[in-house]
Amino acid sequence: MGVETIRREPAEPHAAPPRPLLPTTSTECVNILAHYHRAEVARMAGWRDRIDRTTNWAITVVGAMLSVSLSTPTAHHGVVLFAMLLVLLLLVIESRRYRFFDVYRARVRRLERSYYAQVLSPVPQNDEDDWTRALADDLRKPMFLIGRKQAFARRLRRNYIWMFLILLAAWLLKISSPKMQPGGAQAEWALSPPAWLGNAEFGPIPGWLVITAVVVFYGGLLYAALRPYKVQGEFAHGDVHV
Repeated sequence: MGVETIRREPAEPHAAPPRPLLPTTSTECVNILAHYHRAEVARMAGWRDRIDRTTNWAITVVGAMLSVSLSTPTAHHGVVLFAMLLVLLLLVIESRRYRFFDVYRARVRRLERSYYAQVLSPVPQNDEDDWTRALADDLRKPMFLIGRKQAFARRLRRNYIWMFLILLAAWLLKISSPKMQPGGAQAEWALSPPAWLGNAEFGPIPGWLVITAVVVFYGGLLYAALRPYKVQGEFAHGDVHV
């Protein structure tokens, strides 16, 4: 019996993927910019909402911990110290979210400043400010515009410094007022430093060490809040910033 030979047709080369349709008229370009601006505003608003949620969590933590600590003399002052750590954790989370928010905010502001503002009231532009190329490069390779420390400092200055000051005042009240201690003494204030040190004890940790840790903690926050940073990016254009 003869062997039947099967002829195979040569495989067709893979077709190249279709290229995206590019705008060809000024009307199409305007439509693309309008839709793109709307999309970036939506992303910016989404990250802003995440920032606000973290701030709301921090405020809730402060209110809940203060109500527990100051409502009864039997509550330990460590509750306020624990609240300080929780608020610090939320501040770190919010500073990370703020860096993402700043990326999309910068895109929106660049488009509004360089395009929409020019449409409404044209002014001479610097030839070196090639905003379309800068925006395209940012879309191809997104990068954070501010560092972790600067984002931490900005959120601390805007909101969190007041929460930390409230917690500090509550903690000082807790360890200095005899009525806030178990036993409920009749005196209004414990002016004696040994009494403060005794009330500040945290289990086996002596009071002087706890007070030193609180002073170092707030010293670091004060340094982070007051440390100057180089003004760059969108911070150099106007004062309306989150």
